[in-house]
Amino acid sequence: MIRPRRNRKSPAVRDLVRETTLSPADFIYPLFVHDKDTDEAIDSMPGCTRWSLEGLVKEAGEAHALGIPAVVIFPAIAENLKTSEAQESYNDKGLVPRAIQALKSAHPSLCVITDVALDPYNADGHDGLVRPDSDGNLEIVNDDTVAVLCQQALCHARAGADIVSPSDMMDGRVLAIRESLDAEGHTDVSILAYTAKYASAYYGPFRGALESEPKAGDKKTYQMDPANVREAIRETMMDEDEGADMIMVKPAGPYLDIIAKVKESTTLPVAAYQVSGEYLMIKAASQDGWLDEKAIVLESLTGIKRAGASIILTYFAKDAARWL
Repeated sequence: MIRPRRNRKSPAVRDLVRETTLSPADFIYPLFVHDKDTDEAIDSMPGCTRWSLEGLVKEAGEAHALGIPAVVIFPAIAENLKTSEAQESYNDKGLVPRAIQALKSAHPSLCVITDVALDPYNADGHDGLVRPDSDGNLEIVNDDTVAVLCQQALCHARAGADIVSPSDMMDGRVLAIRESLDAEGHTDVSILAYTAKYASAYYGPFRGALESEPKAGDKKTYQMDPANVREAIRETMMDEDEGADMIMVKPAGPYLDIIAKVKESTTLPVAAYQVSGEYLMIKAASQDGWLDEKAIVLESLTGIKRAGASIILTYFAKDAARWL
């Protein structure tokens, strides 16, 4: 008699036939940094911290020692530095360049990734520059934004970033950034493109962490409609053609079908971002005793990898690495 249960009868047998395995090497650890001397707990994301530069270096070092190969930096920018033109985003002496330099100096083998978008620096809170259209209504302009994103990416490359990761969802920005990096000799700096970034309700806790909520309107004119699948494939084809080295689906858990379809449509490495809302739901349910945090985290991350992601951005990276 055929009995599939024979392949489940013991931990040793289950290990032999397991189709999907997690490793700390699969993770990118997102870290928040601010320009203060103290570390601050983030109310909207229990267990996460806005790190000082010293704290950032220490936390990244501990993660790297656990086998996590990469971190991505998200800056909380002081309000007085936010402007309608987001000039602070390409300040060579700004917070992110100093964070890159500190991380690479302390941990040369750590892969340092930076977020390329204007929302932390923009007085309007949008990923792009806001301008009035011909009718006087405000719109997020594409090409002017891309020009600033190129300056931002160059600023990060000059500071020593290994990978720049445009999360803005402006059209044509991957090609423009690639050409700008190459023109200045940064041919080895990789681009991890937020390719299928959906206009998701799961981002709320993150915006609380950076205090980067849009002052007016929403992000639906540039982030993707959660109802669409084929659009993700179109974006994948465009980013691949424009020179992306890796691509990303965001969020991860509610979009496993998108991860799978994107994986089938490209030869590039596929990343997926387990976002702040996913993190907070697991944290809250675990803290209330309804879920086993370790078990649910590892199951959720396994599901993301099983769907086709070879790289996972997760706030649980450090804990998951310990558990694994």
